[in-house]
Amino acid sequence: MKNTAIIMAGGKGERFWPRSRKNMPKQFLSLTEDGKTLIQLTVERLKSLVDIEDTFIVTNKDYKELVLSQIPNIPEENILLEPVARNTAPCVGLAAMHVKKKYGDATMIVLPSDHLIKYNEFYIDTLKVAIDVAEEENNLITIGIMPSYPETGYGYINFERNFDNSRGNNVYKVNSFVEKPDLNTAKEYLASGRYLWNSGMFVWKASSILLNIRELLPDMYNGLERIYETIDESNSEIVLKEAFENMKSESIDYGIMERANDIYTIPGSFGWDDVGSWLALERINKTNDDGNVVKGNVITIDTKKSIIQAQDKLIATVGIKDVIIIDTEDVLLIANKEDTQNIKKIIENLKICNRDCYL
Repeated sequence: MKNTAIIMAGGKGERFWPRSRKNMPKQFLSLTEDGKTLIQLTVERLKSLVDIEDTFIVTNKDYKELVLSQIPNIPEENILLEPVARNTAPCVGLAAMHVKKKYGDATMIVLPSDHLIKYNEFYIDTLKVAIDVAEEENNLITIGIMPSYPETGYGYINFERNFDNSRGNNVYKVNSFVEKPDLNTAKEYLASGRYLWNSGMFVWKASSILLNIRELLPDMYNGLERIYETIDESNSEIVLKEAFENMKSESIDYGIMERANDIYTIPGSFGWDDVGSWLALERINKTNDDGNVVKGNVITIDTKKSIIQAQDKLIATVGIKDVIIIDTEDVLLIANKEDTQNIKKIIENLKICNRDCYL
């Protein structure tokens, strides 16, 4: 069966403000020393499994030109443009309908566009196992991440350790998906050996996910069917806009994975990072002798464990620790590392004050 890749690239990346902006969100930024953007790295690491002609990118209608400029060899018809944001279930359903239209059926590797992978060979090996299991019956596969510390910022997957793993290859039945825990609960999850971080990466056949959407989200499925009927027709954009606007915003986790049968997980150990906030730069880039991640025109004196990015003007720091400083053309962000989650409050304030030029 043909392999396809579905890259979800419609997010706003607000936790990377002020570099991630409405017209240039995180997935189109370079955050690593190789200069490649997150979406470029996502597409590139799949090249041994999926041809570019079989890669689909689902994104906001405003980002089509960004995709074409960064992934210039992708067929233009494989850029699927959401007219409005409706979370990941409609996103996946739209892609599944296009896969069905183009191939009849195919395996879908569904991935966020803004994650990083350190060990690509292990990653590809994990996906190959997932593909094999997904092609059996109507199985839905999620890639879990072996937790290395009690993280409170991720959802978790509870899996059946004693499951009769006749398939081998480290494939386990999923018991449940659980919300982001507090620290004590996260420690219990880590100690039990029965929980994985929920990475948001999935593998299934188009027919399998559409069957589950039809059963569990029938109103959404009806809208997707209308879209399917008009793909490549002159009225396709009108139907797509109308159908999406009438769909309920629903995540694939809540809408499908927490309610469906035949859900399996494969624990992954391939150096995964979801690049969720500015703190990720300490994990994905080298720090200097003082524990700083520094880029651009910067001088530091007695500065420890800080993240500093400058543009043209000099940033000079003296006697600070655990601080984030991000300079852009029109915004200077200064934040304590412990408060990175509150960057979204700045964005909320800007919206309330109608200061959209900074979004």
